[in-house]
Amino acid sequence: MTLSNFLTDLDLNMETLINILDYSSDEIFVLDKNKKIIYVNDACKKHYGLNKEDVLGKISLELVDKGYWYPSIFPDVLDRKEPITLKQTTILGAELLTSVVPILNDKKEVELIVTTARELQSYKMLKAKEKDAHQSKETEDPFGSIMTNNEKMKDLLKFAKKVAAANSTLLILGESGTGKSILAQYIHENGSRKNGPFLTINCAAIPADLMESELFGYTPGSFTNASRFGKKGILECADGGTVFLDEIGDMPLPLQAKILQVIQEKTFIPIGGNKEKQVDIRIIAATNKDLNKMVKSKTFREDLYYRLNVVDIQMPPLRERQEDIIPLIYNFLYKFNRIHEMNKLISKDCLELLSHYSWPGNIRQLENLIERLVIVSDDVIDIDDLPEGMYNQGLLQMENTAPTSLNQAIESAKKEMVRKSYKVNKSSRRVAKDLQISQTYAAKLIREYCQDLLKD
Repeated sequence: MTLSNFLTDLDLNMETLINILDYSSDEIFVLDKNKKIIYVNDACKKHYGLNKEDVLGKISLELVDKGYWYPSIFPDVLDRKEPITLKQTTILGAELLTSVVPILNDKKEVELIVTTARELQSYKMLKAKEKDAHQSKETEDPFGSIMTNNEKMKDLLKFAKKVAAANSTLLILGESGTGKSILAQYIHENGSRKNGPFLTINCAAIPADLMESELFGYTPGSFTNASRFGKKGILECADGGTVFLDEIGDMPLPLQAKILQVIQEKTFIPIGGNKEKQVDIRIIAATNKDLNKMVKSKTFREDLYYRLNVVDIQMPPLRERQEDIIPLIYNFLYKFNRIHEMNKLISKDCLELLSHYSWPGNIRQLENLIERLVIVSDDVIDIDDLPEGMYNQGLLQMENTAPTSLNQAIESAKKEMVRKSYKVNKSSRRVAKDLQISQTYAAKLIREYCQDLLKD
């Protein structure tokens, strides 16, 4: 029997072929001669955090310029007109071995470019990329270390980049774990002080007496156990750069008065000293507390609040950035696979459940969870590995999420029927008989909806 006859017998049409390619663990891209992407399989989501519709029709350089992968391979292929293989790093932290094959016409001109990429299994190899990190800075994600597909976050980052150019004081607001410190560093790196230091003090984590010496420094012998050489404080060490006051709502009132002077006068006196020191610093503050209420209750200085709140930025919680959850999961999965020298995967069902969870601890909670799962799970992270409370809440949220269209409602019902039938019947033939469909269609639906059950 020839291959064409075999495919005909299976009724393997274009839709079926595309569905099969989507189950490939390797990434597959097809570009036309103008480097426009005309086909991509589902692996693009786990490698770049992008859906197919975010990729199709794009010119490949658009994605390269946004830092989704590095380095670009297509210009060399067009010039040399021969296959090339090299190592690439993606925005989510995956390292890929990418092969590119140009398809030529009778005139030896490039008609199509086909690329396949496979994740490197040895994460130790990723350490080699650190040497080249500075060389690739120009092509990195313009949002720096902040990853997003959320329109609200994209607007926020554009606004942050605008205010980064000024030297005014900034106040970043938002729930704990939303990434306020990362945004502060992003602002620093996009401002005129980017070559200066960026120093952080967490006002909630340090006792008041230590906080004062950490911020302002002290002169020799100014208090018991003080160094006989004295010590420079963060404010002095950050001269020419940025000081990030995290959790400023927890700063004691006496220190608030001293910080106000630094903001207004750019001067301070070290502990035990009698001479003012001048500093050139920008202050960025952050809190998860309602400073306006604290001002009314006299637990936060009103004058400091207004000096800090020249420009404020509200970080959205992760539950309002649902389209970022799966890309962040893959980002942390790559990160902790590398750190712990593992190669854990994550099931489709687990991803779906986590994308419906409310994440009260935001990105920090997600990061901590993925590290735990990488350490304690088997080769594939599945819903059984999740903490019970998270599993129950995610499941409840999924059940309560009503389809937003007729097509989604049909898809949801179809998935439920196929999974229920396969759990009982355990074969495509019996599922086909149970649901009164062809065995070929039953096999396709089982591959699409029952991947986690197939391994049992």
